Formats: sequence, C-alpha cells, structure tokens
Amino acid sequence: MTRLAKTLKDGLFLGAFLVLASLIVAKIDLNGDTRINGPFYAIDGDTLAAGAERLRLIGIDAPEADQSCGEGQNVWTCGDAARDALAKFASVPDVYCAGSSRDRYGRVLVRCRLGETDINAELVRQGVAVASGDYHAEETAARGQAEGIWSGPFETPRAWRTAKGAAAEDDGSTGTGSRVEAILDRLKGMLPWT
Repeated sequence: MTRLAKTLKDGLFLGAFLVLASLIVAKIDLNGDTRINGPFYAIDGDTLAAGAERLRLIGIDAPEADQSCGEGQNVWTCGDAARDALAKFASVPDVYCAGSSRDRYGRVLVRCRLGETDINAELVRQGVAVASGDYHAEETAARGQAEGIWSGPFETPRAWRTAKGAAAEDDGSTGTGSRVEAILDRLKGMLPWT
C-alpha cells in the first residue's frame, strides 16, 4: 500500500470517528432528565407505575406495604399510609416525574413534582417516608413535630426489609456511582440492539 493511500485511509477513519463521537456527544444531555407525565398509580409509598414503567422516588425510603408502626394500642399500618399519601399526589393529572438513571430493578429513579411542590420532600415532611441521601431538613422537621412515623416507635424501612430477608439497599439513595451509571444507561439506550 502506498503512503498516500494509507494516509487517506487513516484520514477517512479519523473523520468517521470524529463524526460518530460528535453525534454521541450531541445525543448525551447530562442535565436533561426524562420527564414522565402523570397521573400515576402508587404501588407503595415510594414506587409509582406509569403503564408498564416503574418509577422509584429517589432520596426517600417509605415503609413497606405490609409494615406497621407504633406499639400497643397505637399500632397503625404505616406502609398503607405511605402509599395513600403518595397516591393523593400521583392521581392528579398535572403531576410529573423526572429522572435519567435506573436502579438495579430497572425502575427509573425520579423526583416528582406537582406545581411547586417537591413530592419526594413532602412525603418526608409528612412523616410517611425517611430521608435517604436527600431531604434531611424535612426529616428533621417531621421528627421535631412528631409527624407520621415519628409519632411513636417504628423500624426504618431498611431495617424492616433486612429483618424480613428482603433487599436492604432498596432505599432510594443515589449511591456513589450514579452519575457514571446514568451516562452508561444513556449510552446503552442509544444502541440499536438494546
């Protein structure tokens, strides 16, 4: 192969690579979350259904569906109360959620809003969820006012799941590699065979 032909071949390869790289960069929007409009169905206190898609509210951890809180005469089904609180927000047509990464179960990790209300924060503020990586100010306020689960003794959802042999890490936290995982999820989504 002549030197000119090799140079042309290398130049063509480099040009094709640069075009492909620029298309990938243009496709990746690191700040652009996918927006999913409601209304939604509340599966439990921190998980929504949008058709076949499952959405996990990030930064919070709500009591599980069959979890009870309190003691003695003051036992109440805090898992049901958490689901009902989320359902009130989720059933409104103007509600929406946004997120870009997924948890290990394939659920989209989202922050949900209804107008100016951050639903994730409001659930913690009402005492039907604990903060898990975010919303510590709301948890402190709920605890100080003895709201919801903070009105008496309860087992954190994580501890309750561990005691029942379920996945303890299903707590809505972002984890340390979430940004990298979000980028990889977006790249995987661009491939035609995924």
